[in-house]
Amino acid sequence: MGAVAGLLSGYRKIIRMKPATHRTALRVQRVLGPRFEVMEFEASTRSAAEAAAAIGCTVGQIAKSLVFRSSISDRPVLVITSGTNRVSESAIATHLGETIERADADFVRHRTGFAIGGVPPIGHSEPVLILIDEDLRSFDEIWAAAGTPNAVFSLHFDDLMQLTGGSVIRVA
Repeated sequence: MGAVAGLLSGYRKIIRMKPATHRTALRVQRVLGPRFEVMEFEASTRSAAEAAAAIGCTVGQIAKSLVFRSSISDRPVLVITSGTNRVSESAIATHLGETIERADADFVRHRTGFAIGGVPPIGHSEPVLILIDEDLRSFDEIWAAAGTPNAVFSLHFDDLMQLTGGSVIRVA
């Protein structure tokens, strides 16, 4: 049993959490390896507020994944931000040197391999530019999507950096 499951096993009846069984969540689990454990909920964790309520953490601890489309290079840009923050598209544009726009559902699925609401920080179908919100650094534990709208996994900021190779910036 993974560390997360062991720590949270006493809470499963309350928050209805179980090890992942959905094929997409299991795909994320394979990419993560045995150090992390993807968990699924009966309830949706699609939004930061839903995820925080299901997990029993603060909204700020949710590492929400937002996919943007760069206007010139047409590349996918994944911004991983604290659940309490709104992304400043102008700050991202300044960092990239080109404007961005919110990606539509087809772009997200085609370029990442995942649906909106379940995009994890890893395991994408093609290389994705990853920008990480510096505010996530302030939490001992954060929770990220794991491939479906009701699958998540727990990690630390340093883990997120190591797993993604993302750049830390001020996104809010």
